Amino acid sequence: MRLRLKSDGRIVELHDGGAFALAPEAPLAARSINPMVRDLRRRAQLTQTEFAARLGVPVETIRNWEQGKSTPRGPARALLAVIAHAPETVFAALATGATDL
Repeated sequence: MRLRLKSDGRIVELHDGGAFALAPEAPLAARSINPMVRDLRRRAQLTQTEFAARLGVPVETIRNWEQGKSTPRGPARALLAVIAHAPETVFAALATGATDL
């Protein structure tokens, strides 16, 4: 038996060319943060592509977060928390780039 830990915290068994979930649901943390990502993006009135560009991540990352296939961790999770409180400030700071550091 081969097992794999997915980025959203699920454990899947690999066999016959497929991945089959051993635990049917994502952890509670994943279920609570993923709708927040979509809500933040919509409140900012941005498409997934625009939101990804502003955060400097691939659009697939945003899609995966919103669909619950993966969960933001570490710096991305912290950045999303700050965006929730001051989106204009964060997007303005990100737009200036790292040259101001």
